[in-house]
Amino acid sequence: MTQNRSTAVMQRRVEPHDSLDNFPTPPWSTRALCEWISMQAWCDELLLNNMTCREPTANRGHMVRPLREYFASVEASDQHDYGVGFPVRDYLFGPNPEPVAWTITNPPFRLAEDFIARALDTSTIGVAMILRVAFLEGVGRYNSLFSVTPPTHVLQFAERVPMHKGKLTATGSTATAYAWLVWVKAEMGKDTRLGWIGPCRKRLEYAGDYPADGEVE
Repeated sequence: MTQNRSTAVMQRRVEPHDSLDNFPTPPWSTRALCEWISMQAWCDELLLNNMTCREPTANRGHMVRPLREYFASVEASDQHDYGVGFPVRDYLFGPNPEPVAWTITNPPFRLAEDFIARALDTSTIGVAMILRVAFLEGVGRYNSLFSVTPPTHVLQFAERVPMHKGKLTATGSTATAYAWLVWVKAEMGKDTRLGWIGPCRKRLEYAGDYPADGEVE
């Protein structure tokens, strides 16, 4: 029997249970979310500039840096020390952290439901998680999460968001589709709205977003 080497199979994102799930988030995809937030009727850009945000899986700061372009302050930490100075902290362990306006992160896939629950408990305005679109599937997840606390918005990227294990790079492609799942506290209880993030990568990629050739990522 020959091995199935199709692109979709060979590039799918599947991690073992003890993995750090180290898939750095391209900064442009975070800026796209922040732009979306700032354009909503319940928020204007000036208010966003006064809000606090938490990023509990900060990695090397690829999401933290663009968040700091929009939010007044961003609290960043990670359970693993990536050597960039963020506090080492297990977001899911111990008492709830102090509330912030927003929690925005790229959570480990296998722990995403736990991250969502804690983020909802400790965020006063909203929660946003960038996740594989496959996260929307599953009877168990429907029963435990989506039938009880569905997102207020699902924002599907029109472009693919390339995430590669252990590195952030401007090159390469992916067979994995991603979307932002958003919970706006003031709109919870309403039907989930599906929206699209239109093509924006070229506009929202900035100089310095990616490590230079030869730099350790």
